[in-house]
Amino acid sequence: MAGNDINDGFTVLDLFDRRILSVLAGEGRISVTDLARRIGLSKSPTQARLKRLEESGIILGYRAMFDAVRLGLDHVAFVEVRLSDTREAALRAFNAAVAKIPEVEQAHMMAAGFDYLLKVRTRDMQQFRRVLGEDISALPHVASTSTYVAMQAVKEEGLADVI
Repeated sequence: MAGNDINDGFTVLDLFDRRILSVLAGEGRISVTDLARRIGLSKSPTQARLKRLEESGIILGYRAMFDAVRLGLDHVAFVEVRLSDTREAALRAFNAAVAKIPEVEQAHMMAAGFDYLLKVRTRDMQQFRRVLGEDISALPHVASTSTYVAMQAVKEEGLADVI
């Protein structure tokens, strides 16, 4: 394996693959022709690499990014969740239920003094209080929650700079 390759255990990513991912992270709608020019390959090999990255599951899909403030969804809170039961069946039940709450933008199982950290995006504090009280607190095995309200997003980026 070359020095610039990354091996995730399934797919080896070389320098061109990483360039493709880096460009797509910032410009998901770029044409294959422009992508090929940007990474320094011709169109056919770029297209083949792109297809391989999609089929291998490294590229999961493409989506639009929205301005949350302009959409009136600029209230962000982070919620620590402690569960009363952390056996596998309880974790599965919590995971399945939290995935159904549209206001929960992210949910992470943590190795910390709490079990999950949720990023919740709503219109305002009133909507957040409803989501917390009616939805999050009613999730399976929730023992307690602690909330931290974000005052400003200083950085919200994807993987472009990491790849």
